[in-house]
Amino acid sequence: MVEINLYDYIIDNSKLIYVDIVAKYNGRWVLCKKKSRDAWECPSGHIEKGETPEQAAKRELWEETGATEFNIESIGYYGAKGSDGTIESVEEVFGKIFYADIKDIGKLPNFEMEKIEFFEELPSNWTYPYAHPLFIDLAEKMLQ
Repeated sequence: MVEINLYDYIIDNSKLIYVDIVAKYNGRWVLCKKKSRDAWECPSGHIEKGETPEQAAKRELWEETGATEFNIESIGYYGAKGSDGTIESVEEVFGKIFYADIKDIGKLPNFEMEKIEFFEELPSNWTYPYAHPLFIDLAEKMLQ
């Protein structure tokens, strides 16, 4: 079980490990399916050495969706602690959540994603059911 805490205050970049991007294209949620999994997820990933969270978010969005033109903004921070086979952390680890309004999508890069799809209604099979639906809910509140 993984516990997620949302934070509305700024967490120092030096403590951030992950970025997660809640994205829409033509009014529909953009979700990814990894080649190695049979579930949906938001574009996300690790912040590479020397990258800012914003640079990582833009890179991950392109790598995992093929998005070539978009507006992106920070919408919050989170902490995760626990174990689910993907995340294994006794101590809380931190990430930054972004919202992206995608204007144009090119070819999906041949990295780890098998495909992307666009959803009006969210699916029930999630890679991270404790996190990504929560982040989408946060984005929906922000968009209102």
